[in-house]
Amino acid sequence: AGLRVDSMPAEQQQKIDAAARQVLDQTGVASASIAIVRDGKIVYTQAYGTARLATDAQPAVMATPAMRYSIGSISKQFTAAAILMLEQEGKLTLDDPVGKWLPDLTDAQDVTIREVLSHTSGYQDFWPEDYVMPPMLQPTTAQHILDTWAKKPLDFPPGTQWQYSNTNYVIAGRIAEIVSGEPLIQFLKEHVFEPLHMDEVWDSDASRLGPQDAQGTIRYALGPPRPAPKEGRGWMFAAGELAMPAYDLAQWDISVMDRTLLTAKSYDDLEAPVLLKDGANTHYALGLEVSSLDGHAYLAHSGEVSGFVDENMVFPQDKVAIVVLTNEDASRAAGGIARDLAPLLLGVTKQTASEAQ
Repeated sequence: AGLRVDSMPAEQQQKIDAAARQVLDQTGVASASIAIVRDGKIVYTQAYGTARLATDAQPAVMATPAMRYSIGSISKQFTAAAILMLEQEGKLTLDDPVGKWLPDLTDAQDVTIREVLSHTSGYQDFWPEDYVMPPMLQPTTAQHILDTWAKKPLDFPPGTQWQYSNTNYVIAGRIAEIVSGEPLIQFLKEHVFEPLHMDEVWDSDASRLGPQDAQGTIRYALGPPRPAPKEGRGWMFAAGELAMPAYDLAQWDISVMDRTLLTAKSYDDLEAPVLLKDGANTHYALGLEVSSLDGHAYLAHSGEVSGFVDENMVFPQDKVAIVVLTNEDASRAAGGIARDLAPLLLGVTKQTASEAQ
């Protein structure tokens, strides 16, 4: 994995490179790594900019497609897939109450696994900021997160509102571990990463990426990029713990568009936008946003953990996917690059400035 893949016409590569570099120039973000899927195959991987900042001891390191980046909340769809696999084995259902496994959470008998996976549960988010709050520099456990945030009163009755909450995925991750009898990362390795040959996946919750990978960066106001602080162990569990090269994430995207790993029913559940009790559409499925661009339906999610922001877009009917991984906190380069590349690959009109706003 992480190989340089290159079977796209040179003219199109140049357009993609120009679009990516322009966004990096505009935003000042240090680097980006991309993977492009077309006709259900990876046709282009490329990396731009500086993956590791210069220090007194060594010069800056340029980004390469083999380098791993943290993918942040794009990890959530993998946690959802683990739950769906356990449902396929008959060990749980999406409509089971979370109280079946975690009885001491608030209103645990009234909140379902589906509500947790679709952010309609009412459990408060433990990580609502775009940075690492000081307590998060210390290690924690999933149990501590649940004790502190999932035992507070719900922010709203289950199923009545949509509110993004990382706490939901800590709940889902713990249920997956209790039901499967093994650590979530191990379950995913056996059932997802190995079958799809995602060989370079890294658990960045357990330990930070190494010198051969991209380095997370942060800027203060208009200052220069500097190394981002690392979250304490345990804070990213199930909600944002994975790191990988763009190439590996693209292999997962292909499995989603070709529906090779789960049953048809599981994919339907993974991708169907969840409705609130009043019938309102959340445009969010299970760890995936559901949207369309000029009539082309897509599944997407962004990701952000300390030092990294990412965007992943899958157009299942078009057999197109776009992976963009970047290494700067709270930055808009990843989304900007993905939004610029999508019209290029689909042959649709680029949105106007007012639509973008």
